[in-house]
Amino acid sequence: MSATMSSRSLSLYPFLLVLFIGTACSSMIGPFMAYYIVEGLGRAPWTISLYAGGVTVLGIICTRTFGRWLDAGIAPFPLIGVALAGYLLATTALSISPSFWVVLSFGVLGFGLSSSAISTMFSLGAVIAERGKITRGRSNAFLRATTSTAWMIGPAVAFLFAERFGEGAVFKLAFALACCWALMWWIIIPRDMTFRPKSGSVHAHSSNKPVGLWLAAAFVFCLSSAHSLTFSALPLFYVREVGLPGYAPGTAFSMKTFVEVLAIFTTPMIISRFGLKWPLVAVAVLATVTILLLSCVQTYPQMLAGAALEGLYYGLYASIGISFVQSFSGDRPAQTTALYWNVLSVSGILAGPATGLIAQAYDFRAVIRVASVVAAFAALLLFSKHLR
Repeated sequence: MSATMSSRSLSLYPFLLVLFIGTACSSMIGPFMAYYIVEGLGRAPWTISLYAGGVTVLGIICTRTFGRWLDAGIAPFPLIGVALAGYLLATTALSISPSFWVVLSFGVLGFGLSSSAISTMFSLGAVIAERGKITRGRSNAFLRATTSTAWMIGPAVAFLFAERFGEGAVFKLAFALACCWALMWWIIIPRDMTFRPKSGSVHAHSSNKPVGLWLAAAFVFCLSSAHSLTFSALPLFYVREVGLPGYAPGTAFSMKTFVEVLAIFTTPMIISRFGLKWPLVAVAVLATVTILLLSCVQTYPQMLAGAALEGLYYGLYASIGISFVQSFSGDRPAQTTALYWNVLSVSGILAGPATGLIAQAYDFRAVIRVASVVAAFAALLLFSKHLR
């Protein structure tokens, strides 16, 4: 037996450990960097866009390129290694010299490279599941639940460390966790596994795949934008405009993610019984109504009920949405998965400035109501004849 697991013996469950640690690394840094730039380094809020723009552009380029290489037969092992090396580079540099210029150089380069890891690991997880006779819907549920759980833990740990030990300690902790990630990558991920498309595996929609794929991506962009707008506006809406206590947004986030993980595990049964399109129509309608209800919250119990509904629609969307996009992949599954994650990244980045502009002109309640309209538009997209 070789030092690493062979592609034949690797099951989905050890791989999920690698995915969990890698996502925890990403989730610790993602939300924390904006806080670090403003509070830790004393920079103006607009400078966040310099860092976020650089990381997003580099991440999109890497994710797209790596997806193309994976479909061409390149093994995912070295590509995950490149992402890991970027993360280790950035956290090492910021641990040694925490400054704004290090953030814009080593931080952008390292975290930009590392942002490709989740897409690559999702593509690898789909192949591992397929070879283990696990259906796509079930494997996507496991993968999404793993990432959601990591996101439930990572940001909380980062801000707790920042409060207890200072902002710089977060990068040292992230470096230590990345070393664990590297060890798991080295031991668990097979070096020889490549993505070999099965003969005859091209989806029946392949004839209209270009139009169908881009419409599916547009749906994901709209519903993800609606979620990102809501995510950005709700904390300030609850505290400033509703008058809830400062700890309320954190409690709402915990409720949302808890219900989200539970909802994700119901999606394989939903997909097997109803398919992909009509459950997504129902999810988009639920999102529209839920976001509108969130804009009407006035009390703490109402906030918790709204957070539970938000977790329900987003958990269903997170798992069924990626399966829907992948159904148009044809013989390019890795590139399609990369497109999905790039759309999520772009929608998240654009939501920040949009939230600020709308709130400046009106208020944060208006941001949430706009998000409800965007979710309704996402539902309408699903009625296109190209998304049968």
